[in-house]
Amino acid sequence: MSLIEDLNWRHAVKAYDASKKVSQEDIDKIIEAARLAPSSSGLQPFKVIAVSNQEVKNRLVEGALNPECMRDCSHILVFAGWNRYTADRIDHVFKYTASERNLPGDRFQDYTDKLKAIYLNQAAEENFHHIAKQTYIALGLALAQAAELKIDSTPAEGFSNKIVDEVLELEKYGLKSVSLMYVGYADEQQDWMAPMKKVRTPKEDFVIEI
Repeated sequence: MSLIEDLNWRHAVKAYDASKKVSQEDIDKIIEAARLAPSSSGLQPFKVIAVSNQEVKNRLVEGALNPECMRDCSHILVFAGWNRYTADRIDHVFKYTASERNLPGDRFQDYTDKLKAIYLNQAAEENFHHIAKQTYIALGLALAQAAELKIDSTPAEGFSNKIVDEVLELEKYGLKSVSLMYVGYADEQQDWMAPMKKVRTPKEDFVIEI
């Protein structure tokens, strides 16, 4: 199938079959799609936390707008951004890039100085807002990869960031949760969205050609 056909196939699943689990091989492919996502300046200021442990999922359920999906899906992928940009984090990314490309360690210093001048002087809220936006690019590619594999998924913002951050102890990693992706196989009897027609804004209303 083409990517367009895959995207027409997928929908935000509203009920999962708790007895069906996604293979580690397929979870790895979905995460790899997120890892390969573009990000501003290539900084990748986020991580993906893959949660399959049922006890942990049960603890995350409190505060979820759709607790059944969170509880019954095979995996929860948590997209968590850096709590803020720092000089060390920026330097680490570009030193690693230089090393992987067999370039001098200071090859990108002029550019990193510019990034630091922008990001390190921002207010915390503005800083994290920029970081959080990067995670959504990765989420989109992860959703597309799941669709290509014919694995059901649901993107989610309806959850308590506080609970997720505390249960997963994200603070110690310098991370804050942004969004979730439920991954699994739909409960065909309970997933009321499945038989519904896919509806999007008509192309003529969606595109402005100049």
